[in-house]
Amino acid sequence: MKISTRGRYGLRIMLDLARNDGEKPRMISDICKAQGLSKKYVGRLIIELRKAGMIASVRGAKGGYKIKRLPKHITLLEIIETMEGPLSIVDCVMCPKKCKKSSACTAREVWHELNEKIRREFEAMTLQEILNRYDSVADYCI
Repeated sequence: MKISTRGRYGLRIMLDLARNDGEKPRMISDICKAQGLSKKYVGRLIIELRKAGMIASVRGAKGGYKIKRLPKHITLLEIIETMEGPLSIVDCVMCPKKCKKSSACTAREVWHELNEKIRREFEAMTLQEILNRYDSVADYCI
């Protein structure tokens, strides 16, 4: 399992929005400048985060994006799975049909158990906990 830039940048966008949550919506250009990310790429990632109900767009001249839910109600698992799809260390864990021997495979059970432990850890970590842990860090290089 490797988390791609989609997952890593999705987390950085969410951290940026949570950290800068105030009266005024955050513009994509502000997020990109603060995070050192491409405007075009962030624009595509924000669409997925908005569809997932984690952020909301605000129209108008002073529009932008705001975090839609409290950071304590958004998990790392939710962000990663929104950006990457279902978290799985090997294909046969989430999709047993990809392996002809999955029903009689002892190794699959090991992978399944490990995968569930990883999922529980990701689900236990909220955006608020990450903010609290790294609040003094100016940039989120994840």
